[in-house]
Amino acid sequence: MITKISGVLRSVEGDSLTLTVPPFDYEVLIPEFTRRKVQTQIGQTISLHTLHYLDGNPAQGGRLTPRLVGFLTEVEREFFELFCSVDGVGVKKTLRAMVRPVREVAALIEEQDTKGLSALPGVGPATAERVIAKLRRKVPKFALMVDRESQYAAEVEPDVVSTTFEVLRKLGHPESDARKRIDEALASKQKFKDVDSLLHVIYQQERGG
Repeated sequence: MITKISGVLRSVEGDSLTLTVPPFDYEVLIPEFTRRKVQTQIGQTISLHTLHYLDGNPAQGGRLTPRLVGFLTEVEREFFELFCSVDGVGVKKTLRAMVRPVREVAALIEEQDTKGLSALPGVGPATAERVIAKLRRKVPKFALMVDRESQYAAEVEPDVVSTTFEVLRKLGHPESDARKRIDEALASKQKFKDVDSLLHVIYQQERGG
């Protein structure tokens, strides 16, 4: 099982890229949200967390072909596998559907936004309902992902955000309210080294500063 690969990015075309790991060149399938981040890094060394699967249907006379799907973070790979686990979805449909960042897709699921999910390529209303039914309770931590390219990317670690979310939930805050409070605190652009520092700002804001 290949779970991570590092090499020089040679090309990005459509839903795949070519990575040179001497003496081999590897074709790695990528979702759209990954393509947007790597397409400017041609010629540079990159690392991808990968999902290894067999493509094909031998029952219908076809052959099985090993494929790699690549992501920039382990969390993105985890979410992709979770989405694939829904009945009637699978790797190919998930690859086509992932045109928006993981955080945004997870938020649609958490908020039970069937219309928003149905707008993703290849995801109709029926599939959207199955996705929501199976994953709604499993996606809060993904909806809280901090975009490493955002204005506060270097100010807080993802585990601090997700742990703070769980603390707020245990304190009785609804999921949407907990996420809103965290987003407002992160927007202050302060540095949060631990859960206590993030909670301090959240409740400081509630008291009006």
